[in-house]
Amino acid sequence: MAQYIRRRLLTAIPVFFGITLIVFLLTDLAPGDPTDLLGEGAAGAAEQAALASALGLDKPLPVRYLRWLAGLLRGDLGESVHYGESVTALIAQRLGPSLLLVGAGVAAAVLIAVPLGVLAAWRPGSLWDGLSNCFTAAGSAVPGFFLALAAIWLFAVQLQWLPASGMYSAGGEGSLPDLLRHLVLPAGVIGLTNVGSILKQTRSACLEVLGEDYIRTARAKGLREGAVVVRHGLRSALIPVLTTLLSHIPHIIGGSVVVERIFGWPGMGSLLFSAVSGRDYNVIMGVTAVIALAVLGTNLLLDLAYGLVDPRVRYERG
Repeated sequence: MAQYIRRRLLTAIPVFFGITLIVFLLTDLAPGDPTDLLGEGAAGAAEQAALASALGLDKPLPVRYLRWLAGLLRGDLGESVHYGESVTALIAQRLGPSLLLVGAGVAAAVLIAVPLGVLAAWRPGSLWDGLSNCFTAAGSAVPGFFLALAAIWLFAVQLQWLPASGMYSAGGEGSLPDLLRHLVLPAGVIGLTNVGSILKQTRSACLEVLGEDYIRTARAKGLREGAVVVRHGLRSALIPVLTTLLSHIPHIIGGSVVVERIFGWPGMGSLLFSAVSGRDYNVIMGVTAVIALAVLGTNLLLDLAYGLVDPRVRYERG
């Protein structure tokens, strides 16, 4: 196990630095820079030159990247031009809401997709199977931003059941019920946009497993059908389900950026969107580093979870 973790970390380190380098290059190639937001004229030109020097924009690209990398290794992500605060502090403020939103969305997707996928595989051609096909088709066809706007129009505007934006009500006390009311719509959108792929993989994996000889043997021994399906079938089918969930982590995080912006959720996605709009380079790179670490760390954790789900996985080999 320890050898496997070391091997994965040695693989993840160059991947992480490659991601940050690519984003740094793309940010530099984008038109404009933070100094463009200052005024024009002689005074504006002087301020632009001073700001460019303070940000190191007058240095060559390799020097700027190495300086940012050195700061990252020291835990210093620089200062935001737009907010006037350290990027580390901004990320610390936004990380919790983003984790809450993404975690709730993934939990909603799994809680809907896995049971429905198991029922669809257990009874092919049944109502559950038809419902799973509808979820799969809808999840693949409906864009997340359209689903978010439709949810706001229906539940916030027409029915007025749920709030349309924010994390808490204005002037509220920040209570847990108020937080949950604001969480329902954005987390539901993230969950529904990812239900289809997880459900499809769960159904396919369970169908394959339920046709194996050891499943027929378990049934012949007189085990209850529920125990056969859940204890024997579902556990063996969880490996491809986890693989599907693993491959969708970047997609889920990327989709949450749009969802946070639409619902005004004060998370990392909203921060990144504002940073891109304001050409706030330090914030863009800081958020990129955190997201890259989150994706790579999640990949490692899910790989380790394979061994808990299926004892046939051995990390010392391969």
